[in-house]
Amino acid sequence: MLLVNSMSLLWLSYYGISLLVLVAVYFALAFLPRLPRLVITWGVGGAMWAPAFFRLPLIEEGEFYTGWAPAAMVAAVGFLEHNASAITGGLLCLIAGVAIGAVIGIALWWWRRPASTPPAKRVKQDVEDDPQPTRRREPVIG
Repeated sequence: MLLVNSMSLLWLSYYGISLLVLVAVYFALAFLPRLPRLVITWGVGGAMWAPAFFRLPLIEEGEFYTGWAPAAMVAAVGFLEHNASAITGGLLCLIAGVAIGAVIGIALWWWRRPASTPPAKRVKQDVEDDPQPTRRREPVIG
């Protein structure tokens, strides 16, 4: 059951909060064009969602606690403990997550991009559609 297993609940709450952060990042970057906004947003998402394996020594000699955690946390704890193997593993997973996220952002931009029509052809079609482009059109009610 989900509520009995605290690790599942921890991961579920982490991913729920990270979705809120991801939406906030997307809206915070509204001043950017769509491609860089998607690449940065999904890169941040990849950094938040990339898991990494970790191994922590316990008080008893020769015993370790192992598990999965967000790669950014594994790299940060490895840095604070001066553990080169944890930093390396965490950073590699983190970089892979950012790269995969950026590729997803580019793929979303590519999938939803507007139809490619040369600008000169668009202007020519607009002129052909409207025989009197300089004449002002008054709104009509009814």
